[in-house]
Amino acid sequence: MVHIGNSWDDILADEFKKEYYLKLREFLKREYAQYRVYPNMYDIFNSLKYAAYEDVKAVIIGQDPYHGPGQAHGLCFSVKAGVAPPPSLQNIFKEMQADLGIDPPNNGELTDWAKQGVLMLNSVLTVREGMANSHKGKGWEILTDEIIRKLNERDKPIAFILWGGNAKAKAPLITNPIHGVFKAAHPSPLSAYNGFFGCRHFSQVNKFLVDNGIAPIDWRISDK
Repeated sequence: MVHIGNSWDDILADEFKKEYYLKLREFLKREYAQYRVYPNMYDIFNSLKYAAYEDVKAVIIGQDPYHGPGQAHGLCFSVKAGVAPPPSLQNIFKEMQADLGIDPPNNGELTDWAKQGVLMLNSVLTVREGMANSHKGKGWEILTDEIIRKLNERDKPIAFILWGGNAKAKAPLITNPIHGVFKAAHPSPLSAYNGFFGCRHFSQVNKFLVDNGIAPIDWRISDK
């Protein structure tokens, strides 16, 4: 079964035994056997592997993984070093530069954020090649909603970053008043000018963390 390698194993142990997840697992076995599916099966839970439950400072919620070859590796919006950053990620870097003065990095691998406690969670964790949303409604949303609920229960503040309609739909799960919720348009070229550019979430999230006695996030991406 699933082995994440940190506190998430115990926190989600009961979830991985539930009927919906067992059905999802059988579906994934068939999909990986018959089609090209992203990310690699060993990368599916990378967002949780990098950011243990107690270490999460911020959560960025995405939709589903990139569906092109070599892109997805288990962190929303991130691509492996050596893969050209997709347009949404390019716009994230543009806003980061406008907000913090950080020049866009030479790669789109966001593991530096994940290692600092930024949980980069897609709502759906797998996708068939070339078919966006092809694994929607198969059970992933039940699991990822539960992950958000578990984080909501924490007594240490978390910054939840909700970009776009799908992410904003998760807001009702965040009921604990100690947490910060940061909403903006999706960074895709279709919507970035409708409220993503100028949102200044990078500096606002760090202010929220510092105000709550939590070390801020270094948003710079190291060259790879």
